[in-house]
Amino acid sequence: MADKLPETAIAEVLAGKIAALRADSLPAAVLRKCEDLLVDVVGLCVTVRNEDYIKAAIAAWDDEGPCTAIGHARTMSAAGAAFVNGTAIHGEDFDDTFEGGPVHAGAVIVPAVLAACERHKPDGPSALLGIAVGVETMCRLSTVAPTLTHKAGFHPTAIFGAMGAAAGVGAALGLNARQLVDALGTVGSMASGIIEYLAEGAWTKRLHPGWAAQSGLRSALLGRAGFIGPRTVFEGVHGFFHGFANTTTGDYDAITGDFGQRWVTETLAFKPYPCGTMTHPYIDCARRLAAKGIKGSEIKEMVCEVGEGTVHRLWEPLAAKQKPTNGYAGKFSTPYCIAAGFVRGNVGLGDFADDAVRDPAVVELAGKVRYQIDPNNPYPKNFTGHIRAVLNDGRVVEERQPHMRGGAHEPLTRQDIEDKFALNAAHGGWNDGHIKEALALMRTLYDGRIDLAPLRR
Repeated sequence: MADKLPETAIAEVLAGKIAALRADSLPAAVLRKCEDLLVDVVGLCVTVRNEDYIKAAIAAWDDEGPCTAIGHARTMSAAGAAFVNGTAIHGEDFDDTFEGGPVHAGAVIVPAVLAACERHKPDGPSALLGIAVGVETMCRLSTVAPTLTHKAGFHPTAIFGAMGAAAGVGAALGLNARQLVDALGTVGSMASGIIEYLAEGAWTKRLHPGWAAQSGLRSALLGRAGFIGPRTVFEGVHGFFHGFANTTTGDYDAITGDFGQRWVTETLAFKPYPCGTMTHPYIDCARRLAAKGIKGSEIKEMVCEVGEGTVHRLWEPLAAKQKPTNGYAGKFSTPYCIAAGFVRGNVGLGDFADDAVRDPAVVELAGKVRYQIDPNNPYPKNFTGHIRAVLNDGRVVEERQPHMRGGAHEPLTRQDIEDKFALNAAHGGWNDGHIKEALALMRTLYDGRIDLAPLRR
């Protein structure tokens, strides 16, 4: 077996490229994206700080330390802060998305790197470098074998997030190439996250980014301490992609080919709706149909063209998706999201309360929504939407959305992201003074010494 191992493993190539990067060499577009990401994730932490699942997450983590759980007075260990913040950021599925994956990078990488820096190296430029490297690594990994991780029953954000967090924390803490290889090799044994939450809208998807964040942090510290991990963690016979995608082949050049020269981080998308990313273009279509004056009672059926890779998570079993059991399940139901957007004119946090998904008008319309697979749909490279509404009088009205708003084709502005932050923070109970103070802090956080104490409220 040993003579079949590569002379230079993929992790070694990647680690060498990461170790050569410096914060002051990052492109301006990557810097802006990391600034936007910080604003977005802090608002998401605050908006859910009083939710039951966050209270449970904090209560279950019983070690103290100097690190910040954003929106809470209690301080925690680095691992605890990474776990709680990651869980909070992803809690309402309102966080950023990499369209090629799809993965949610901010919910994993930002908590891991901030906690590591707050505890071990409170230096803004180091945090900036770590966040950029972690996001880039996580997003690139998701394109090696697209859709196969989901098909194998795993949550890509959880799986690829652990790897990205190890890379990001390693970069932030200044690990050398050998230490980075060991960190990546070790975190392969810590990655986890199954998608059975889809069955009944359970909470486990929410904790996946938090678990990945603390796993990556721990693995980077192990690598720094000299704990040896397998260098063939990616391509090995029993490696990462074998375990989580049922393959040892893939486009590994997507990880290392031009790493540090071309940045996919620049294309990161920010969500306008707090629900599953691939539902967004369909919500846009539904809202435009309603704006034409069509009434729900006039609709016989709504038929949507969809990518095959989205069916098992967002469309099936169809009867269950047409009538989700609770608000969280509604976030991963395209029929419900379409109906909510049509009936209410928009989709916000309140549309995923348990009572909201039982609204008779929305349930009735969701029951009229079905799908057909479009073999030419570009998913996962691009997220599109389509609805063909057949009316009771025989008329057919059709709407298409060619891309996800907030993504590479139609990005949100900094003002859009700060406005979203303000709304989320207000929803979580912060007053105008707290919101303005936090925004001022985040605009300069990467410039000098990191101090997150103002976010502990």
